[in-house]
Amino acid sequence: MPSQLGQVIRFGFVGGVNTCTFYAFYWPLLHLAHLPYFVAYTIAFLLSMVGSFFLNTYFTYRTKPTWKKFLLFPLTNVTNFVVQSAGLFALVHWVGMNKTIAPLVAAVVAIPFTYVLSRKILVSGHQEAGEPEAVAPKIPVK
Repeated sequence: MPSQLGQVIRFGFVGGVNTCTFYAFYWPLLHLAHLPYFVAYTIAFLLSMVGSFFLNTYFTYRTKPTWKKFLLFPLTNVTNFVVQSAGLFALVHWVGMNKTIAPLVAAVVAIPFTYVLSRKILVSGHQEAGEPEAVAPKIPVK
């Protein structure tokens, strides 16, 4: 359990970095490029997802990135995207929240979903929680 706690803490840190990265894309797309908020949100989400993949493979789960994982990783983010998108829409249209702040609030709600799904994709079945990805054992030669 302690190793999984470390994983959760690293995931939270990566999530914070990813949120800052997302917002660094979102704000200028919204305010400088004058894109509609949902278009700006979608572009920023896709761009920050690439960084999230590498941070989560190397730092959070301590596993090797592969093309297979890279191609599957967006599937984990589909749920994240749906939860955040629904939250964004609800916060802006139903609650009346400012469209500049609403994506940050929606992102917090999606965190547990993202952790569970990204862990399923990025951690192999043979890897222990929080341990570096195992390399095949060497057979001693006598």
